Amino acid sequence: MKLRVDSEMCQGHSRCYAAYPEIFDIDDEGTAFVVMDEVPPEWEDRAHNAIANCPERAIHIVKESP
Repeated sequence: MKLRVDSEMCQGHSRCYAAYPEIFDIDDEGTAFVVMDEVPPEWEDRAHNAIANCPERAIHIVKESP
């Protein structure tokens, strides 16, 4: 699973980073970003929880082309 944070939507609440610093980090402006290319299958529940808890709905699963 690949994730992306839409930097235009992110308002810097940092919930994703606070909950899952192994997946997310925060830049100097407070905008979250994903720190790994692929979320391991055993962490997919964490990714879905971060998506569900983002108040701005700025975290998205990247759909891969077949």
